[in-house]
Amino acid sequence: MSGPTEFRLQADAKARAWLDLHPVSVPRAIAYSVSRCCGGGKICQVRVRELSRKDNPDDFATGVLEDGTEVLIDRRAAARLPSRFGLTVRGLGRLKHLDLDLQAEQWGTLLYD
Repeated sequence: MSGPTEFRLQADAKARAWLDLHPVSVPRAIAYSVSRCCGGGKICQVRVRELSRKDNPDDFATGVLEDGTEVLIDRRAAARLPSRFGLTVRGLGRLKHLDLDLQAEQWGTLLYD
């Protein structure tokens, strides 16, 4: 399955406030990791984080927020994501973090297809 080459992201009010409070000098990345548990089950995780020095930008598709901010998206996730999706904030206190804002079916496609 191939996904779009550029994505449009929309940050809700909570995400916009979080982004304003946590400026970064490198692009943010939507990371996608797959691991296996001891019983052989597949565990997929998606996380919004800063791009690290270990990351190769060529391994990412491009997403753009409504204000023009670039967000890089792991190509494995990009193949499963809709061309337009949102960002929101989840968690409490110090555990607050940016997260994708997807419908249930979209989460299923991203994590289980």
